[in-house]
Amino acid sequence: MYERLPVLAAALWWGSLSAIGFVAVPLLFAHLPTPAMAGHMAAKLFAAQTYISIAACACLLVLSKRKHAEKTEQWAQAAMVFVILGLLLALLVQYGVAPRIVARENLRLWHGVGSGMYFVQWLCAGITLWKTAKQGS
Repeated sequence: MYERLPVLAAALWWGSLSAIGFVAVPLLFAHLPTPAMAGHMAAKLFAAQTYISIAACACLLVLSKRKHAEKTEQWAQAAMVFVILGLLLALLVQYGVAPRIVARENLRLWHGVGSGMYFVQWLCAGITLWKTAKQGS
């Protein structure tokens, strides 16, 4: 069972990024009466997503090396750069970019930067999932 935990953590990370960023938030903008209302709710969803990303990445970091092992797990050697990059992107989006979007500071620029960083985080999570699932098979 221990061997499958990295796959579950990576799946939660990638799946939650996919569900919130590509399904829930677009639906908010399609169905709420104003873009301001949708934006306010999207900010809350993205904040919750950040905590999911932090938890999943922390689990992956902890699981990357077995207790008393001399080297990291095989999947971790292939995926660790993507875990760390994805974690950094999640933190940068939440604490660097999101406050500027909420303040409507140069909205077009910061929304583009945030969207790009979210997409790269999604790719990191997907690559991590791919590498952890590949190891488990």
